[in-house]
Amino acid sequence: MLKVALAQINPTVGELQGNKAKLLQAARQAHEQGAQLMVSPELSLCGYPPEDLLLRPGFMGACHEMLVELAQDLRAYPGMAVVVGHPHRVRGQEDDRTRSTHVPRRFNAASVLRDGVIELTYLKRELPNYQVFDERRYFASGRLASSSDGGPGVFEVNGVRVGLLICEDAWFEEPARAAVEAGAELLCVINASPFHLNKAQEREAAMAQCARAHDRPLLYAHLTGGQDEVVFDGASFALQADGSVAARAASFQDAVVIVQAETAPMRLSGAVQPLPSLHAQAWQALVTGVRDYVDKNGFPGAIIGLSGGVDSALVLAVAVDALGPHRVRAVMMPSPYTAEISWVDACDMAQRLGVRYDEISIEPSFNAFRAALALQFRGLAEDTTEENLQARIRGTLLMALSNKTGSIVLTTGNKSEMATGYCTLYGDMAGGFAVIKDVAKTLVWELCLWRNRQPDAQGLVQEVIPERIITRPPSAELRPNQVDQDSLPPYEVLDAILSRFMEEDQSVHEIVAAGFDRATVERVVRLISLNEYKRRQAPIGIRITHRSFGKDWRYPITSKFRA
Repeated sequence: MLKVALAQINPTVGELQGNKAKLLQAARQAHEQGAQLMVSPELSLCGYPPEDLLLRPGFMGACHEMLVELAQDLRAYPGMAVVVGHPHRVRGQEDDRTRSTHVPRRFNAASVLRDGVIELTYLKRELPNYQVFDERRYFASGRLASSSDGGPGVFEVNGVRVGLLICEDAWFEEPARAAVEAGAELLCVINASPFHLNKAQEREAAMAQCARAHDRPLLYAHLTGGQDEVVFDGASFALQADGSVAARAASFQDAVVIVQAETAPMRLSGAVQPLPSLHAQAWQALVTGVRDYVDKNGFPGAIIGLSGGVDSALVLAVAVDALGPHRVRAVMMPSPYTAEISWVDACDMAQRLGVRYDEISIEPSFNAFRAALALQFRGLAEDTTEENLQARIRGTLLMALSNKTGSIVLTTGNKSEMATGYCTLYGDMAGGFAVIKDVAKTLVWELCLWRNRQPDAQGLVQEVIPERIITRPPSAELRPNQVDQDSLPPYEVLDAILSRFMEEDQSVHEIVAAGFDRATVERVVRLISLNEYKRRQAPIGIRITHRSFGKDWRYPITSKFRA
């Protein structure tokens, strides 16, 4: 029998000493539970994705030194093999800083550490270069290494031959086949697979196909935590050779999961945690993204401009779940057009969540700006200029509070607004982190309703978001009697078009053929194209769909193409 520990950890990019400490802590837990093999995620030693840090020779050298230190420290757990993901540099090839056309010497690697020795190093063969991935910018395929460096990563633990694969390798047939041909009885896949909604189900389906194709059980160790705009959802798992689930870790939390492998024939067993619902996935991803961005970057807390509307309400609820009420501050900044119920609802919600709540009227500042510009604007009708002034006053006030306290401003714009430009540069877009940047307006409402149904630690269900905030027609409240649908199509129509055009790459013709009004589709597509310049200046935000306005959306600002 072989006992394996899947170490589901949350590293921080570049925090090599801290990441080593997390790996050692997991190794201690694994050893105490009798594991002969511990498997950690892809690039767990340096964090994922390290991006252009990989281009710095000093970073690569520090990673190697830390790997050697880790191997030495693991002598405290004699006999236990530990798989660690790390960047690897093969000596004897060209310097990283040259313009040589030869193979770069950097590889995405996994090493087996045992009894103080780096026993084996496997180099990733398949390098993803789509969506948020750009690994070909940094790494060479393990196939391009010398035969002594680039072979199958097969090693033995307690009489069982284990074949290493790294993430994308398992989505292709050749790397697993090479491992099996080299004698692997058990496939072991280490991963850093960024989350999007229902990604866990996609992973398990793809890995089940791999297990069945090669008639081998499969282990899958995955990261947790947030790194800038991406989050990792954990849910590490083990599959039988027929693709059925034998064990699964919880989502969005650190864990050391024990999987037992019985031999002749090989069968895996362990605890199976359920996968969360779609809304639970989204909520946990947003909470994880906020918590880790704030904590890993050393902010003492967060500030939110609370308007009495549904978007800022959702952001406030997420922030409190992520950071606790004592680290979150809500600021209401009423204007002459702010409805009384917005005041009442904003204050009510702040009290329900127990956060600090302040009111700062923008009316004196707004009047001062209008007076200063009166001569320049003489004879011109009021328009969006005056609306944007209000938003920019609020942005200035929030950033001043941020500068004074050190807390980060969380912006409250949703994906539908980011897509169509229904937001103000240096106004409601001002801030450090865009929590719901990848959450469409229709999903905003769904998440608010979902959160209101969740029990607290005592099992009691309390509506943290006042019902009227959810049911009121949305409005920016920048002019009398304003509602969003004065400027935008109904959100259920807008979001459906946005999903088809942006996330599924459908053309105007295809969307119209699906039953949408041509004029509406053309208008939405035009707004998406025209507002690229705003999105380029927006803060980064949490990615929860497979196509967000971030790394996987790279459109030119200056473009005349419309289709």
